[in-house]
Amino acid sequence: MPTEELIELQIEVVAQDTTLEDLDAMTRNLLRELRETDVESAKLVSVGAAPEGSKAGEAVSIGMLAIEVLPAVLPGVVTMIQGWINRGQGRTVKFKGKGIEFEGPPEELQKLLASLEKRQKKKK
Repeated sequence: MPTEELIELQIEVVAQDTTLEDLDAMTRNLLRELRETDVESAKLVSVGAAPEGSKAGEAVSIGMLAIEVLPAVLPGVVTMIQGWINRGQGRTVKFKGKGIEFEGPPEELQKLLASLEKRQKKKK
């Protein structure tokens, strides 16, 4: 039985008129919600070692998440993210991955990913 390839995406949380602390809190909130779904993995995007003098560990890029998800699960995940966006004012997300950068409604992202998948299958 063939296994489906995971889709790797980066999600950038964007919010108008907010502080870095608020943006970080929003991003971590979305991360918690994503981890409650059927994603294979969800984590904050790391940018390397933390600056000297800060707490130990890795520094994270504020507002950036990385997820891995099966194609069959992606529509539900995108719908969940849309619900998360709608619960806050001035929030948007940008999706990056599979050679694309996208900002817009989840329905359009799903169409774009489906067309990319069809093209990949034709190449095989």
